[in-house]
Amino acid sequence: MTRPIPMIGDIALDMVAWVRQRTVQGYVSQPVTGLEGHVQQRLGRASHEIELAGVLVGEEVADALSDLQEKAGAGEPVTFTADITSALELEEVVIVSAEFQEVAGQAGRYEYRFHLRESPPLPEPATLSSFGGLGDLDTGFDLGFDTDILGDISDLAGELQGALDAVNDVLGDLEALAGLANLDLGNPLTPVQEAGSALGQLGAGAAEAASALTNLLGGGS
Repeated sequence: MTRPIPMIGDIALDMVAWVRQRTVQGYVSQPVTGLEGHVQQRLGRASHEIELAGVLVGEEVADALSDLQEKAGAGEPVTFTADITSALELEEVVIVSAEFQEVAGQAGRYEYRFHLRESPPLPEPATLSSFGGLGDLDTGFDLGFDTDILGDISDLAGELQGALDAVNDVLGDLEALAGLANLDLGNPLTPVQEAGSALGQLGAGAAEAASALTNLLGGGS
């Protein structure tokens, strides 16, 4: 049976002298009163660590050396396959460190040593929807109300907030116009009357939105 050749990315490492794999669990010691020794709380597994060493020889050894040095210098995740990691389900690793050595009198021969670390993919980002996603909640039983109403509540609440913001803006304008009574600027009541008219319209809109929201929540008669 032919032994599979370890590979970093698409580069085959034909003459690997040894490979070492290490798994470290994340435990925290928790003291318990009256207990001899500490309880070990598991926080999760650390990334798998792999170390390997070997030599590069052959007609294209200079190209192989260059390719490995480029991968080590790029700092990008790469794939790694070897017998010793076949049960680990590694997707990608990063090259933490790489060492290369050329010995005098041994032309066309380079020694190397790699330290690799598992780099798992990140989970999908969490998303939030209105009312915590209750509108799409499937509990398997009747909640006692139509969950589609939550979308209508959200829309009406937004309209009510917009109307109240506009009312606040008009009230600010009225406060500024109140100081015109002591100035000789013609009839200061004209802009006050106009602002008051706008306030009445906005108040009606706010009241209408508030009334619809109350009825939707079951507060109406």
